[in-house]
Order: sequence, then structure tokens, then C-alpha cells
Amino acid sequence: MTSTILALVDGSIYSKSVCDHAAWAAARMDAKVELLHVFDRLAGAQNSDLSGSIALGARTALLEKLATLDEQRLKLLQQKGRAILDDARAIIEAAGQTVSGVHLRQDDLTDAVAAQENSAAMIMIGKRGEAADFASLRLGAHVEELVRASHKPVFVASRAFKPIDRAIIAYDGAASSQRVVDHVARNPLFSGLTIEVITVGARNRETEKGLENAKAILAGAGLEVETKILAGQPDVVLGQRVEEAGSCLVAMGAYGHSRIRSFVIGSTTSEMLRSCKAPVLLMR
Repeated sequence: MTSTILALVDGSIYSKSVCDHAAWAAARMDAKVELLHVFDRLAGAQNSDLSGSIALGARTALLEKLATLDEQRLKLLQQKGRAILDDARAIIEAAGQTVSGVHLRQDDLTDAVAAQENSAAMIMIGKRGEAADFASLRLGAHVEELVRASHKPVFVASRAFKPIDRAIIAYDGAASSQRVVDHVARNPLFSGLTIEVITVGARNRETEKGLENAKAILAGAGLEVETKILAGQPDVVLGQRVEEAGSCLVAMGAYGHSRIRSFVIGSTTSEMLRSCKAPVLLMR
């Protein structure tokens, strides 16, 4: 059975990158691409009552006009969504890959993805959305929510596609990072790439043994593997290594702590996504 990549496109500057990364991944995985565009489930109903204390007859006329405007706005959003999906299909097909389906939904993004993800091997999304704040490096509003909710690996595309020849696995010995190693070992997406497994922390027998085990699994799958133990703050050290490596893909476990704990102590996942200029594959 052919696997599927579910690619989310929103018309932002990241949509082109999502399509380029999806085409690259589809070629390596022998997969097809499904495209999904979601617009706000409240669209078309944002002006529910602006009539205030206007007299009855005038209020009725105004509400009728508002309802007409809402209907027109909804139609425009649907037309915009179809145009975004058409453009995305053209990019992927121009790269020689197959688009197996397109979906336009008026819904909450996480709910829309949940309805489509069962048949997907991977979900792909841009790091930031249409209203991106590039100066502050703010993440797209839905990225963390989507990663926490999804049962599939989530590929967060960087701003522009660059050919990828290396994958960096952020390995901390936790269950989620072990799942990442197992996933990389069996996913043809990583075939032929140099795999670099990095642990950030103190060098001791435990960390060395963990890296040895990870290397054995990956090497057993026929992958070329390097291992490193680096000292420092994880997001800073990994970000520096990504800069040095150039065109690479980062694979890491995602959001190992609750939202509350992440708010208090910070989240390596979010910090990596904010600062890292490479695409990131996340697994929970």
C-alpha cells in the first residue's frame, strides 16, 4: 500500500516550502501527497450583531446586509482556498509527484487534521502561518497544538527548501527519542543520508551506552551513522550544529512535558522550532 503525506497549505510564504519538502519526501518514500487547506470555522459569521439599539425596521435591514456580507466573505474564502490548493498541486506535480487528493475544510485546524491523518504516514506544516511575525520568530499559532494532538510524525518545514544530505537526531535517551531512532531506521526518507546522533549533556557511561545502542539500530538498517556528545543548552547547541551542518533535517522527540510545565521551565521543542533554520521532524 502506497503511503501518503498530508501537506497543510495556507497561502503563506511557507506554503511553497511545504510543497517542495512534500515533493522531496514523496519521491524518497514512494508516497503520494494529499493537500489540506483549512479556514476558520467561524468565517462568514464574524459580524453576528452590530445593530446595537437601532430601531426595529432599520435593524432588520442591517442584519440582512450583514448576513449577505458574511455569505460573500465565506464564498471568497472558499475561492481563495481552492486557488491555494490548485497552486500547491501544480508545484508538486511539476516536481513529478502525485497528488492523491485535495481537501478544503472550514474547521478548527487540529480537528481537520485529526479527520484526515489516519491514512497519512506523515503530516507536513510550515513553521509559521499567513500572519507570520518574522521579527519575533514567533511560531505559527497552531504548530504546538497540532504536534501535541497528532498521532503521526509532524514535519515542520523551514522557510525555503534546500536539498538535504544529512539528518541530525537529537537523542536524550527518553522514550520519544528512542521512537525517533526506530522511525529513522525504517523510513526510506532517511535512506542515503548521513545520520548524526547528538546527545547534549555530560559525557558518562549512560550517555555513551545510549548512543551506542542508537548507532547499532541505525547502522543495522544500513545507514551511515556518526555520534556526538556536546555540552551546553540543548536548543543553543543543536542550533549551532545545524548552522554548521548546512542542508540538514533535524529529527527529535516532541513536547515531553505538559503545557503547564513547559510554560514554567520552557520547552526545548519550541525553542528549536523558533530558532532552527532547518526543517524539523517531530515525534511524540
